Amino acid sequence: MATLHEEVLARLGPLIISGSLPPGATVNLEWVQQEFNVSRTVAREVVQVLASMRLVASRRRTGVTVLPEEQWDNYDRAVIRWRLAGPERGRQLHQLSQLRTAIEPPAAALAARHSDARQRDRILELGAAMESAGAAGDLTTFLEHDIAYHRLLLEASGNAMFAGLAHVVEEVLRGRTLHHLMPTRPKPEARRLHLVVAEAVAGGEAEVARAAMTAICVEVASEMGQVSGQDT
Repeated sequence: MATLHEEVLARLGPLIISGSLPPGATVNLEWVQQEFNVSRTVAREVVQVLASMRLVASRRRTGVTVLPEEQWDNYDRAVIRWRLAGPERGRQLHQLSQLRTAIEPPAAALAARHSDARQRDRILELGAAMESAGAAGDLTTFLEHDIAYHRLLLEASGNAMFAGLAHVVEEVLRGRTLHHLMPTRPKPEARRLHLVVAEAVAGGEAEVARAAMTAICVEVASEMGQVSGQDT
């Protein structure tokens, strides 16, 4: 169950992301207290979290000022989630899909070079599980396997910077499903490519893994580009 400050954060954060509280707008702790009927302690905790996300700046004399988008921590999990729930969902998904295209193919190639035996066995298991759930049209199970699959690839790359972006990829995958941008039955070609990547990683074939993952990411970026009305 969410705490009171988490509930307030989940209501106030999206007001900033959506522009209902535009950049430059100022509020104070008293406003937060009255607007959400919470104590000053809770209001302060919420503002501190928003400041850590760089959505607001809090100063003693000027109060709490909403910051412009270019200052936001766009890699923060909550910021990603709120942006995906907002009016520019398509643009956000497109940008995140472009990021995946930049990082996941080289990560897959590195995983083929650096993964250990346990990771190689697990990626094969996840690839098979995704195929089974996808063929059955079980999107809930497919999503959880898909998240585990991509997280494992990033971790198996041996590159801590890639691994540190696993939560970003997870939010992209969850967002596509939550907002009904996934087909009711994952495409056979996409499922096949995930198996190709898994087998290439397990077999130490770095360039095969890179090429197959590139195909996966480019297809997703193209689809999200169509949703957002932007070129890939």
